Amino acid sequence: MVSITAVTFKRMDNFSLQGKTALVCGATQGIGYATAQALAAAGARVILCGRNDEGLAKALEELPKVNQVSRGVNTNAESVTTHQHEIMLVDHANPLAVEKAADALVARIGAVHILVVNTGAPEAGYLIDASTEEIDKCVAQLLSTAHKLAQVCAPVMRAAKYGRIIVVGSTSIERPIRGHGVSNVARAAMANWTRTLAGELGGFAITANLIMPGPTRTQRLESIIAGRAKRSGSSVEEVEASIIGKIPTGRFASPQEIAAVIAFIASPAAAYVNGALIAVDGGVLCMQS
Repeated sequence: MVSITAVTFKRMDNFSLQGKTALVCGATQGIGYATAQALAAAGARVILCGRNDEGLAKALEELPKVNQVSRGVNTNAESVTTHQHEIMLVDHANPLAVEKAADALVARIGAVHILVVNTGAPEAGYLIDASTEEIDKCVAQLLSTAHKLAQVCAPVMRAAKYGRIIVVGSTSIERPIRGHGVSNVARAAMANWTRTLAGELGGFAITANLIMPGPTRTQRLESIIAGRAKRSGSSVEEVEASIIGKIPTGRFASPQEIAAVIAFIASPAAAYVNGALIAVDGGVLCMQS
């Protein structure tokens, strides 16, 4: 008799990223940094992407080393080599520069199997007060940059018969966040971009999914809380308490918790997860505010 466990989990290396290369945007801090750490820990070679050269260098030093096991064609003997993680220094606000850097990277190292799109959001503010220039800038930084990266990476993913496009979005996709007007609009566009790619690329073993993190303990969240406290005349602790009060799990997420979900989506085990908007939010979206 074959056990259910044996049928369902034939190989634990379905969760391994050995032999895969991941390009992680915004990798110097927060969710991007935690994601780079998680993917490297799972065996992937990681390309850290961002505009802060000192931050990238520090993040590179802190990545776990990757030992890649390979077998000889004729001898079948195993050999172990250490992959070198790398840096791609570029400003996400410049889609053409991103495209040029990604083209050069792929030409030099070959396939990028995993693309993690994780770029910053604009300053808080009401949509009605935003200029068209602000909207254009946000769309360029989020959507145009992501599109350039996907256009460079998708052909090599198709050739490798393995591809994961993973977007770090926001719960504002399903429920707009008051006071974050421009971001709400651009991130909603990212959701349909992701789902459209999922439909177009799924037949080539390339999946596209979007993660919607809830309130996560990052520098950006701390900045948002400080701004709200200043505007309302409240203390930081009071603002934090008001936000946590709307989270069913009663706390903020850690970046590592978001990264763990991304690492799963990047793995072979998640090959049938495609076109999903995945809330990792402690239950925020299932409750009325």
